Amino acid sequence: MTTSPSPRAAALDGVRILDLTSVVFGPYASQILADYGADVIKVEAPGGDSTRRTGPSQEAGLSAIFLGLNRNKRSIVLDLKQPAARQALLTMVDQADVLMHSMRPAKMAALGLDPATLCARNPRLVYAGLYGFGAGGAYDGRPAYDDIIQGLSGLADLVGRQTGAPRYLPTVAADKTCGLVAAHAILAALFQRERTGLGQEVEVPMFESMASFALVEHYYGRHLADEPGAPGYPRVLTPWRRPCQTADGHVCLMPYTDAHWRDFFIAAGRPDLADDPRFADISARTRHIETLYELQAGIVAAHDTAYWLALCERLEIPAAPVNRLEDLETDPHLQSVGFFVPLQSAAGSRYRFARNPVRLAQSEVPPAMPPRLGEHTREVLGQAGLPPADIAALLDTGAARDAGDPLPENAKDPA
Repeated sequence: MTTSPSPRAAALDGVRILDLTSVVFGPYASQILADYGADVIKVEAPGGDSTRRTGPSQEAGLSAIFLGLNRNKRSIVLDLKQPAARQALLTMVDQADVLMHSMRPAKMAALGLDPATLCARNPRLVYAGLYGFGAGGAYDGRPAYDDIIQGLSGLADLVGRQTGAPRYLPTVAADKTCGLVAAHAILAALFQRERTGLGQEVEVPMFESMASFALVEHYYGRHLADEPGAPGYPRVLTPWRRPCQTADGHVCLMPYTDAHWRDFFIAAGRPDLADDPRFADISARTRHIETLYELQAGIVAAHDTAYWLALCERLEIPAAPVNRLEDLETDPHLQSVGFFVPLQSAAGSRYRFARNPVRLAQSEVPPAMPPRLGEHTREVLGQAGLPPADIAALLDTGAARDAGDPLPENAKDPA
């Protein structure tokens, strides 16, 4: 008789996270942790996360943007302006591993939810504050959104250097990048707690995170303190760094090594360029990168996309077609790795999700539907040890609500 293998435990099985964040930055971070198996309890204001109403929806409160940020979580609604709701949250803090929020520190302090108070109450707690700017700085306490941080951190300037005018990247790059930073910072604090037994406060500021992100390559000549040069990495700033137009479309070509460029020029019928000292090595190519990419564009325009893809495959030069957003669902690689996952809600509506891109050999967390607003309020409060009568009182007074309660008439977006 054969036996089926035992199910694999999730990497973060048993880690409980109270997530008071909203919009994109925090929810993206907590979704990453949920994808690794953490029990993420999304603590929402009575009106719910504003992204529940952002974009098209098949069911009220489950809009397109919300769906992309909140899988594998549970939702509880608490009106933290009410003392009874704050007390219920404190009871949950006693059993939590992580509390993460994106409110201004002064507001958290006014609610009695500042790091000193909560870490004294639960010394094992990892208290993660996700802010626009670091504490004590000139911009401390200012509101921050993706567009603001893209502008301050130099991203809009980088696009402007290519296009002639500052522009935001057409993705919420700051929110999502900082979400990745927050997730790994929380994991680092949890790992340290395993060694010391103590939690700690974690500060994740968007501005500093994105300035660091932009300056990895673009600090460039400024790294040289004795002989400072200009910032900005020329290879990625030239306007010619873009998909090359072919005879019938566009292709992404990336000759990189000395051998790549030599083979490319010879195969393209330009042996003179293969021997050109301006392109002989990476240092020379960097100094003449704009000329190099302009020449490449002229060469590629002579043949169709299929020609260049076949040639580059033969020469082992990295190359790829340009996918439109609409093409991703039919991309043969994404299809073959099961990247898109169908799900059905309790109401019977069908959805499609992009799964966690990371695979752990000894951990498996299937994607689950994002929660309806307050779907798990009763369940979570009961697990926290609140008596049924106390839960009923919270619901009766509006200090808490569950998925069956009507949305308040003047529901405001959470802070």
